[in-house]
Amino acid sequence: MNLSPRIRRTRTIRTVVALLSLAALTACGDQHAEEAPAAAVAPSPTTGFTENGVTVTLSVADWQASKGTLTAVFTPEKKGFHLYSTELPATGVEGVGRPTAVAVTGVLKTDGKLTAAADVKSISVPGVDAPMPVYPDGPVTTTLPVRADGNGDATVLLGYASCSAKEGCTIPVADHPVHLRVTDDGLTFDTP
Repeated sequence: MNLSPRIRRTRTIRTVVALLSLAALTACGDQHAEEAPAAAVAPSPTTGFTENGVTVTLSVADWQASKGTLTAVFTPEKKGFHLYSTELPATGVEGVGRPTAVAVTGVLKTDGKLTAAADVKSISVPGVDAPMPVYPDGPVTTTLPVRADGNGDATVLLGYASCSAKEGCTIPVADHPVHLRVTDDGLTFDTP
């Protein structure tokens, strides 16, 4: 069969396009296969509880060589409620408020300072002369670098108080315990 040059050129272009498409798909397949192990990484240990108008979610990230980051997200259940700063004194200001707090005991130790991913603002509270350091209304995420001194039991102690300018404050929570276990394989929270 004798094909015209134009038809031969069209078939050649189609063949080249098909081969290039196949090569691109193969390359994408290889890239996806390389990414598969990253997707197979075990999820971070997570647990949570709700008490006195706030839901707290705890997780551990980047756990390597007995070190990692403990994250606690404090979420007021109602809109318009805020939490107090981590820098607030333990007994509040003139007895008002309680700091947002995360501490660890047992084989788990702090490996840095507790930080919050929210800006602190000052508010005036009736009957209190000093300004009150609080976070904006809504959830606050805190992080605490931690390390393990061997395997065994540990406890995370959480404290907070939530308030609203319109509805007042909830009962403060102090040293709410969340138990966990440290092993050679990592951390696991006890199921409530």
